[in-house]
Amino acid sequence: MLTVALLFGGRSSEHTISCSTAGGVLSAIDRTKYRVIPIGITEDGAFTLQPDDASLFTLNPSKMPMVDDNGSRVLWPSSASSRELRVTDAAGATTSLGEVDVVFPILHGPFGEDGTVQGMLELVGLPYVGNGVLASALGMDKHFTKTALEAAGVAVAPWVTVSPAQWSRDNDLWRGRAAALGLPVFVKPARAGSSVGVTKVRSAEELDAALETAWAEDGKALIEAAIVGRELECGVLSGRDGSAPRVSLAGEIIVAGDGFYDFDAKYLDDSAAQLVCPASLLDGELAEMQRIAARAFEAINGSGLARVDFFFTGTEFIVNELNTMPGFTPISMFPKCWAASGMTYPELIDELIELGLETAR
Repeated sequence: MLTVALLFGGRSSEHTISCSTAGGVLSAIDRTKYRVIPIGITEDGAFTLQPDDASLFTLNPSKMPMVDDNGSRVLWPSSASSRELRVTDAAGATTSLGEVDVVFPILHGPFGEDGTVQGMLELVGLPYVGNGVLASALGMDKHFTKTALEAAGVAVAPWVTVSPAQWSRDNDLWRGRAAALGLPVFVKPARAGSSVGVTKVRSAEELDAALETAWAEDGKALIEAAIVGRELECGVLSGRDGSAPRVSLAGEIIVAGDGFYDFDAKYLDDSAAQLVCPASLLDGELAEMQRIAARAFEAINGSGLARVDFFFTGTEFIVNELNTMPGFTPISMFPKCWAASGMTYPELIDELIELGLETAR
């Protein structure tokens, strides 16, 4: 039986979504194959040993789950010569948790999805699920994701990236660059997910407030041209033994009214958007979307998994974002797309763990 350290929570604004993902994984992982060590990272960054109880982390819009600081502290190996984890309880007693075969970091946002935790795991020699340091860092920063995709010949929405200092120092220059994108535009933090800090700007007068909202999440903000088209997504998994990436069927997000797929629509308001999977596409359209998704995944040196988000204008697929640790609750689009492609949620967990172990070999 393999021992899996499930790492969730974290210091980012997506803490509760990561906890909800933990609930899904804890409820579905095959207990005949895996012993699970649930490690919750508090909002202050403490690594704590949490109960192995999926019900504590169920997605609940009225009371979103969080990591409780119970006073325990998980101690990582001090070198790459050991895979043993230990825990100190609230009373100060230290015990062994045994050796870990693989870490499953289901963390979203900064301090988890951005290469920081991946770097820590590399340093102590622990195999882990998902993307490596470079791909995680690239995928987290929307500006550099777009830069890498453009260099690989993948179409992205036109954008400019600006910091508060740049905006203040050369205001007329940056306003002109933003105006050249037309209206509406979307203003986003460069490094955040789950649509946190994102604003749809319909007039020039709304731009300053939207930038302040984005800068509250990150020191850089993207101003991005709005693309009119269908919102489509697909999941990507690494191929086995160096083979080509595998891409799922497509899913579609249909947003009610004139809104967009923001945090509330994703997690709190069931009526705000409809997720359709598989999406209705012609065979040639699906094949082209899958080709571009695989190209985008390879462009950031992806490994393990990713979700690639598109706008489809009817004639062109434009990549909106690439998520290196996508939402992974049972109702999230990534597992839905793979379920439609023939891989159940427990089988998807198995596959990701196997890919993590294969990458480490």
